[in-house]
Amino acid sequence: MVERLLAIADLRDLEVDFEARVSSADVLAPLLELLPHAKWFAEGDTGGSSAKGDDPSAHLPVRLRGLGLSPETVRPYLDAVGDSPATVRWDFMGWPEAPEVGLGVGGARGAFVTLAVHARDLDLADPASDHTVFVHVKQVEAERAPWLAAQVGLRVIGDLVEAPY
Repeated sequence: MVERLLAIADLRDLEVDFEARVSSADVLAPLLELLPHAKWFAEGDTGGSSAKGDDPSAHLPVRLRGLGLSPETVRPYLDAVGDSPATVRWDFMGWPEAPEVGLGVGGARGAFVTLAVHARDLDLADPASDHTVFVHVKQVEAERAPWLAAQVGLRVIGDLVEAPY
């Protein structure tokens, strides 16, 4: 599904961001090897974080983030996260023109796709056995989301949600 959406996007300046909720040292070690500069923070009351120079394995569960990475990192990352809740976000230049709904080419702001694996939400709080794909568009261009879904043979299953940023 993600591949079909990316195939119609303007992928200039493509970057990929990763986030995982890691509860196991067996998952943490390969993720840190793959993403050696990843930032992390403890989810519990321990207060540990990469900013403090702490050892993440002493503060499980942790939230691990890697930002601005190459798309070639996606497959190894998904293999490394195993069954842990995680996201992959592809951030790119823009969406194509959508003349059927009266929209021109969409710019970089509001043009990305997020894959949530083993989660139904972007916060990784609602566990799932499969994955969910989120299509992000500018709020003023909300009609672009169902148009994009239709272009790749899918349909929107959720409501429009305004980004918190």
